[in-house]
Amino acid sequence: MPCRAPLLSLLLLLLGSVRASGAESSPHLPAPKDVMIYSYNFRSLLRWSPVEVDRGLVLYTVNYKTGAFNKWDEMNCTRITHTECSLPWSLKERRWTLVLRVRAELGQVTSDWVETDPFVAERNTTIGPPKVNSVTVSSDSLLISVTPPFGSEAGYSLQYHVSYWENASSSIKKEKKMSNTLFKIRNLKELTLYCFRIQVELLAHPDYQLLGLQSVPECYRTTISEASRVGYIVLIFVLVLLFVNLVAVGLLFLWRYHKKIKYWSQPPLQIPSHFEEYLKDPNTPVLEVLHSYAEDDPDNLSVVFCGEGSQARGSRVAGEAHSRSISSDSDIT
Repeated sequence: MPCRAPLLSLLLLLLGSVRASGAESSPHLPAPKDVMIYSYNFRSLLRWSPVEVDRGLVLYTVNYKTGAFNKWDEMNCTRITHTECSLPWSLKERRWTLVLRVRAELGQVTSDWVETDPFVAERNTTIGPPKVNSVTVSSDSLLISVTPPFGSEAGYSLQYHVSYWENASSSIKKEKKMSNTLFKIRNLKELTLYCFRIQVELLAHPDYQLLGLQSVPECYRTTISEASRVGYIVLIFVLVLLFVNLVAVGLLFLWRYHKKIKYWSQPPLQIPSHFEEYLKDPNTPVLEVLHSYAEDDPDNLSVVFCGEGSQARGSRVAGEAHSRSISSDSDIT
């Protein structure tokens, strides 16, 4: 008996260590994280972050329940490999309250379930902007055709909020509410650049509305009206006619007064200074200078006659020159 007691205690100690090591090595699978329902234009899906493991392929299973029936049911996402699950058409009712849950599976090992917050499509979906099909531009309006972001359903109506402004004064914006997919923005200025953007509002209940995202601004320039076009044509014609008349008057003036203009445009005639001195005082020795200059270069000598008085003085100058030439000849002989 004394020998069996130590052996028994040793056996119990070994069994305890084996159990402890088995408990530490037992597989534990973490639950998915970032579980969230994404909904855009009533197209909803569940997304989550993948579960990372060292070995094996992790699969995922999604269940749902509604607010009317507190019972979990399977969806079309059982043991799937990807990390998202689209809601089936059977759960597309916009007013239902849905709760989804997802878990990870690795072989026979499963993680804990992760549930979402209650989801109601008509309250929690994100409404996108409408699609602008066409814009017809005139001188004072823009005719806009749009397509709604999702199909219509009984009990719901859409309203379009249209904001528009002049591109030069973007701080001043105007807004209109339309219920049709074809509407017109009126009372615009011609030849002006206008920008607009559209936002959809879902009218689900009299006391509840869901406002969507705004579209990207689009800009268009209005055209010119027919009245303004005719006015511009008349103005251009009048300006051209006035220009032609001015040119004609200018040419007539030049033709009629061309002699006076020519007289005014010529510089005044001036008598050379040495002739002017001689005319003032005939006794000045200018002729001697001229005579010596004529002897040096007789080809360049020129005589200027200025009226009758000038002719008399010129004849007297010529006589003096002739007498001097005779005296010089007599000296030579």
